Order: sequence, then structure tokens, then C-alpha cells
Amino acid sequence: LLKQKADSSNKSPSTSQTNSKKKRPLKAGNSQEVPAVNGKGNGEKAKSTNKTDNGSAKDNPPSAKPKAKRVAMDKNLNGTKSSGKGCEEKKKNGNILKEKGDIKHKRRKAEEQAEQQPKEAEIWFDDVDPKDIEAAIGPEAAKIARRNLGLETGQSKESVEQVLVKEKASEGLTQAVAMDCEMVGVGPKGEESIVARVSLVNQFGKCIYDKYVKPTEEVTDYRTAVSGIRPENINTGEDFKTVQKEVADILNGRILVGHALRNDLKVLFLDHPKKKIRDTQRYKPFKQRVKSARPSLKLLCEKLLNVQVQTSEHCSIQDAQAAMRLYTLEKKKWEAAVKNTRNNKNCK
Repeated sequence: LLKQKADSSNKSPSTSQTNSKKKRPLKAGNSQEVPAVNGKGNGEKAKSTNKTDNGSAKDNPPSAKPKAKRVAMDKNLNGTKSSGKGCEEKKKNGNILKEKGDIKHKRRKAEEQAEQQPKEAEIWFDDVDPKDIEAAIGPEAAKIARRNLGLETGQSKESVEQVLVKEKASEGLTQAVAMDCEMVGVGPKGEESIVARVSLVNQFGKCIYDKYVKPTEEVTDYRTAVSGIRPENINTGEDFKTVQKEVADILNGRILVGHALRNDLKVLFLDHPKKKIRDTQRYKPFKQRVKSARPSLKLLCEKLLNVQVQTSEHCSIQDAQAAMRLYTLEKKKWEAAVKNTRNNKNCK
């Protein structure tokens, strides 16, 4: 029994040593001291000798590796070192070069366009519709053609007058005069019309007559939105008989130009020789151009003169000027057509 106890006491330290080794494994990179048990059972201090791939922690501080990366990143394409500021300057220089290139490109493009623009001397034809010129050559050529024809573009009052009225022209009577009347409504529903204003212009668009007419009946509809007539205009107007006689004297022996003249002559209770009437609503070439059987004055001015009239309240002076400008635009052809029709009738 004593012998067995002695054997068991000799074996127990080795088993405790193996168990301690299994229970407390050493961690890599841990520099703390851990106790170890020798074969005799005495505890001894042992230092861990685990090392990283780069050596001990003292030999290789952790800041060494990021520094190497920074050096590699700071190298430019030529292999030389440069700071972050230098990179920014390089980017700035690149942007400047790009902007300079864009400016040169725009300048070259503008010069090419300037070379392609037609000169005024090149646009010499005057019997061609400016819209056809615009389709064939371009807007600049059409603008020059309109300027040569006296058909300046623009929607302001001054530009419209520049198209319809010839500057520094005679303000007296001419062989052809244009007339337009503004009317107001009378009767129960205001459907019947009486004259409220009469305006006449000469062949150059200069106003030669413009008077408001005192109503002969009670006005039930002033039609101000269209006619532009207000009560104060006609209440102090000229007597109808006086206006009728003055207009008849002006029209006597002259060519009468207007738009839908039948209505104007009707409210004035006047008549005029058919061979002396030039109605822009009934002129066939105008109908064919705008593709309308009964074109309005507004449509004719927009399509043929490139101006807008009657955009709000009507003005009898401007409407008469517009009709006269349409007539002068086709005067030679129009008068030749009237002459041919007269000769054909005489032959029959």
C-alpha cells in the first residue's frame, strides 16, 4: 500500500503540468509573463517569445506601415514625390486649359457663322416672298429681304407704323385712298350697326381724315372691346350728315381701298363705282396665298406683311393703313389685272 501511494505521488505532477498547458494556451503577440510548472512541480516565470512577421513590437512601431503607404500615394506619374497641394494645382491647370480650349472653339464657331451669313448686297431679288427666302437661305436673308421691301419685323407700335406708313411722304390727297369705319350696335340686342368713327389715309399711309360721328339712334352696345368706342367719344362727335358729305367729296373720282368695304359704305349710306374699289378681302391672289375664302385683315397682315394688327381694340386709322399697305404691295399686278378685265369686257 505504501509503495502504491509513492508511485501515485510521482505521477501527479506530470499530469498537472500537461493539464495546465492545455488549459492556458499562450496567445500570439502577448508580451505578459505567465507561470509555468516544471517537472518538479515548482512554478517558474517564462516570457513569451512570439514574434510577428515584421519583428518585435519595439522594433517595428505601428506607424511605420501607414507612412510607407503615404509615400507611395504621394508619388506622381513621373516617379517624383509631390504634395496634395501640387495635385490640386495640376487639376486647376487642367481646368484652365480646358476652358481655354472651349473659348477657342466658340470663337472659331462664331467666325464660321459670320462667314456663312449673307450680305445685304447678295439679297437682290424683290419679287420673292420673304418666307420662301427664309426656307431656302435662312432667317438672316429673309430679314434683309423684308427690310428691302419695307416689311420690318417687330410687334411694337413704332415698328408697325414703320411698315404701314412711309416716312417723309406727302400728307395730302392721292389718287388712291383707304377707308375704315368703326361701328356701334343699336336696336334691342345691339345687332344692327351705325357708324361711330371714319378714318381715311392716303397712298403713303398718312391720315387725311379722322372723325367721330354723333349717333343717330340710341346705342345699346358700344362694342368697346372691338371698336374702341366709348360714350364720350361719340357724344361730342360730328353730325352724321356733315361726315357723310365730307367723305363723299374725298372719295369722288378716286380709287377706294379697304377691307370688306361693303360694310363701311353701307353704314355711311354711300356708293362707289365698282371699277374704283380695291377690296383686300376679295382680291383672289391674297385668298390663294393665305388659303382662305374670306381672309381677315389680321390674317393678311400677319402672313403678307409680317405684322400684327387688331391685337386688342381696333383702330380705324391703323386698319385703313394696313389695307393701303397690302394694296401698294400688289399695286402693279392688281391694276394690271383690273385693266385686263376691263379690256376683255370691252372686246366682248
